[in-house]
Amino acid sequence: MEYKKQADGIYDARSLGKGRMLVLGLQHLFAMFGATVLVPVLTGLSVSSTLLFAGVGTLIFHFVTKRKVPAFLGSSFAFLGGYAAIAPLTTADGAPLDNTALLPYACFGVACAGALYLVVSALIKALGAKKIMKFFPPIVTGPIIIAIGLSLSKSAVDNCSVNWVVALVAIAVAVICNIFGKGMIKIIPIILGVISSYIVAVLFGDVDFSKIAEADWIGLPFGYHNTVFSIFSSEVDTGLLLTSVITIMPIAIATIVEHIGGISAIASTTGINYIKDPGLHRTLLGDGLATIVASFFGAPANTTYGENTGVLTLSRVFDPRVIRIAAVIAAVFAFSPKFEALIASIPTATCGGISIVLYGMISAVGVRNIVENKVNFQKSRNVIIAALILVLSIGVSYSTAGAISFTIGSVTISFTGLAIGAIVGIVLNAILPGKDYEFNDGDDTTEE
Repeated sequence: MEYKKQADGIYDARSLGKGRMLVLGLQHLFAMFGATVLVPVLTGLSVSSTLLFAGVGTLIFHFVTKRKVPAFLGSSFAFLGGYAAIAPLTTADGAPLDNTALLPYACFGVACAGALYLVVSALIKALGAKKIMKFFPPIVTGPIIIAIGLSLSKSAVDNCSVNWVVALVAIAVAVICNIFGKGMIKIIPIILGVISSYIVAVLFGDVDFSKIAEADWIGLPFGYHNTVFSIFSSEVDTGLLLTSVITIMPIAIATIVEHIGGISAIASTTGINYIKDPGLHRTLLGDGLATIVASFFGAPANTTYGENTGVLTLSRVFDPRVIRIAAVIAAVFAFSPKFEALIASIPTATCGGISIVLYGMISAVGVRNIVENKVNFQKSRNVIIAALILVLSIGVSYSTAGAISFTIGSVTISFTGLAIGAIVGIVLNAILPGKDYEFNDGDDTTEE
């Protein structure tokens, strides 16, 4: 199928008509849906709020980037460890835990991580991308991303242990669809794994439909108690607030690099250099603002979605208007509590099986980051940096305490393994001799 091509190189879908553009928008929604709603299921955040601010965040991103970049912003999995550290869903012995009062503190930490995007955006605008990114080479970001996935692996296995048959169905379907699937089947392995596993769970009697029947069809996506503002309406736990910031903000180091990779992937798909125009500073600003707004209202951090880049590759329709249609549809779905209840009914074992795949994929992205950038592990400095990041990040996370804490006055501050590993890696990379990484600002992206 041929599409009219504009002078700026973006394919124009208007020639298809409004009806087909709507279908293309639904396709993008379908592609991002499974992974996006899984984050609130795994953290206890509101599914409805997540959908609303995935849509709103995408629209904010498009506004900031001059409506040029065909990117959809969905829930980021990189912050799962941060949510688990501040607002766990289970106690140490695996008993269910109501984390409603703790989630706004975690969201505040995520909002601060989003603010770091704004700082980096301003620095890139003022100094240029190369001067800033030299502090975040692959030898630092790669192991951090690997540690994010591995540090979450225990919770995934624990969830699977509730019903391994249900969990294995989720894993098997997701893997088979991703490897052997064609067309959209290959793009949506996560949601197909969830659906298949859900059906098996129903046969086992593990699904409670009562809450779905009781839920209203229309309602508000979030309440005041879900927002960060609720923290300051009563006595604030200052120690927990500071711990949240220190624990979660370092994750932005990895997600900023993830963002750059996502924008580069879209640029490669469309043949348009978005790092130059509208500029990396604008894409980071849009992503950061979207994350801050989402977090303040009790939704997960946002990130550019590879699933939607896959849809761009398949459809060859690069018009950002199609993405904005998907964003509006997502926001509309957010106002249905019945839809949220349906998502919340997904069994624990199903979440565990999908989590094993997703957490493994997070770590695999870190490995790919190291391999593609040809990090030289014959250099002792690189071996030392990677070793300390991995051992500290994972070792502290799996220790009895799960963090390293210290007290200043009446305030107790805790550093998670990931925070410690990230700080040590950045400092060592800055002070050890032998740096050889040069950040590519995208000048070599070919244009059509």
